Amino acid sequence: MHPVSAPRPAPARVWLHLLLFAVTLGTTFLAYLLLFGRSFPFSGAGLLAEDRTQALFFSGSLLAILGSHEMGHYVLARWHRVDTSLPYFIPLPVPGSLGTLGAVIRLRGRIPTRNALVDIGAAGPLAGLVVALPLLYWGLLHSTVVDSPPVPSAFPGESSLWVLGQDLLRWVMEKLTQAPPAMEPVYTSHQTLFGDNLVMKALTWLALGPLPEGKDVVVHPVVMAAWFGLLVTLLNLLPVGQLDGGHLTFAVLGPKARHVGQGVAAVLLFLTLFVTASWGLWLVVASKVVGFGHPEVLRPEEPLSASRKVICALCLLALVGCAMPVPLREVWS
Repeated sequence: MHPVSAPRPAPARVWLHLLLFAVTLGTTFLAYLLLFGRSFPFSGAGLLAEDRTQALFFSGSLLAILGSHEMGHYVLARWHRVDTSLPYFIPLPVPGSLGTLGAVIRLRGRIPTRNALVDIGAAGPLAGLVVALPLLYWGLLHSTVVDSPPVPSAFPGESSLWVLGQDLLRWVMEKLTQAPPAMEPVYTSHQTLFGDNLVMKALTWLALGPLPEGKDVVVHPVVMAAWFGLLVTLLNLLPVGQLDGGHLTFAVLGPKARHVGQGVAAVLLFLTLFVTASWGLWLVVASKVVGFGHPEVLRPEEPLSASRKVICALCLLALVGCAMPVPLREVWS
């Protein structure tokens, strides 16, 4: 037996966590206005009341989902006497972004058993979904069904590395041969399409009923926040290294979990090449930053309980339900 020592308390820096939360609240508020608003607080005309309300809906819902995710990890880590920090929210004051990179906690102690590893790893995604799903349903109830022409999809995708590489090669050949450039198409409208997954499809059907051909949904800001929460859940549940899904996979498979992570990296590479190049960033994060390894728990001889295996299966269903090949798509017509 290897007794687990009580975690050494770290110096409290609650002010830093509150400051990051407040800054992230501000950056997500401004990000919504930049992306979807019709007014801006520092413009001559000032901020419209409708835009202010929608931005607050978005920012508050998004931080509630991210905060619940990290607090799930925090509470279960403290339950298992693993020293951990409060959530650090990460503001991203970059135009064109959603204003945040999410939130993280820092585990300062070793995880004692595989059962504890499942509890801590699964608590975040499941807590986030407990908040995100009701918000998503409420937001869909307050969304609007409108006429919309169908948007065709192609394979390889128009934003895939394969197609982008062909466009680059075509441009280089035009420069080398001094051929006249091809006539550029004229676009009169632009749409940002949020990727669909099984959860979105099911809740849209429950809230709005089956959508006939030629109809689409102009979503409420809360739906946008909840959609981002589903994306965060998807990325965290990928069974790679020390991501939440990696914790669960290691708890079930032990060192063999490395091979699962390498298989996920191969899938991400395929998506980057032939679906959308945006997966390339997560491929680099998963393979180079996170990595495929995972530290052993303190008491590996303690078996994984049946209830924890059920939790792992539930998280696998959540991963499938949140999966979306193309998270965001820009369409010009």
